Amino acid sequence: MKHKRAVLLDTSFFLRFLNDKDPLFKNADGYFRYFLQEEIDMLISTISIAEYCIGGNIQELPLKNLQILTFNLNHAQRTGEFAKIAFQERANKNLQVYDRKIIPNDTKLFAQADCEKLIKFYLSSDSESFKVYNAIKDKTNLKFQFIDLNIPHHQTFGTINL
Repeated sequence: MKHKRAVLLDTSFFLRFLNDKDPLFKNADGYFRYFLQEEIDMLISTISIAEYCIGGNIQELPLKNLQILTFNLNHAQRTGEFAKIAFQERANKNLQVYDRKIIPNDTKLFAQADCEKLIKFYLSSDSESFKVYNAIKDKTNLKFQFIDLNIPHHQTFGTINL
């Protein structure tokens, strides 16, 4: 019996996965197939859906394979803690992110991943978001791993790529 695990997929994942011309499409497709094969639940936040809908349509998202994660009170409380750390680290020059008006969105998604017991992974291609993750991780105990979409799934999970 497999232990139930989940991954929270961010907006950047879907931008790559739904564009077969994108340089990271192959990696995104590999992760998607791996998660299906390994029965790792795939979640999308309502926050990521809103971000995606700025330039895309909700019908383009593979919702039949996803669980939708709404933003709740416990997520809001944890977001405040994470955002405080991120803004303090940026003010102290320990976190250098370029044109990062969306630190709040990063921290909202991280809070959701951290609060939900089954979420063990957060998948993104956003290197600026990874900087925010590391700044928060240095100050608190996060319960999930940030996976960089630039690294293929077989390297991340130590599987043979057939």
